[in-house]
Amino acid sequence: MEESAQTWVDAAQRAKVVDALEGVYAEIAEAVNERGPACWASGRCCNFERAGHRLYVTGLEAAYTALRAGFTDLTIDGEGCPYQESNLCGVHAIRPLGCRVYFCDRSSGDWQNELSERMLGEIRAIHDEHGVPYHYGEWRSLLKEIVPLLPDS
Repeated sequence: MEESAQTWVDAAQRAKVVDALEGVYAEIAEAVNERGPACWASGRCCNFERAGHRLYVTGLEAAYTALRAGFTDLTIDGEGCPYQESNLCGVHAIRPLGCRVYFCDRSSGDWQNELSERMLGEIRAIHDEHGVPYHYGEWRSLLKEIVPLLPDS
């Protein structure tokens, strides 16, 4: 999958791809703002093992975040999100879809699922439109493939 990972890194540096992805993220922000779910900044959502869930993203999203985060020496050890800093997200402005729609607020479940599926479809369309291989996988696994390919790593 290294060949695909390089393609994701290359695509995440193309202005038209970035604009399209950021457009989806803006649409998500608007939908979330309309709902107003509670976020207690507890960091539970970033500690995957403790919360009993996994974060899944597309290859393009992982490359987009990794490139902009600038951590070429990132430690991906399987204990939660490697970008978590104390209880906060260290890449909040550039985080992937799954992080943008997931809230610990239990009243958010139904609309979160619907929004996630709809926006994932839009991200899939970006992959298709720009000829970027589509892969949906576990966040840390994709980062392990992408981070070594980043410029200056």
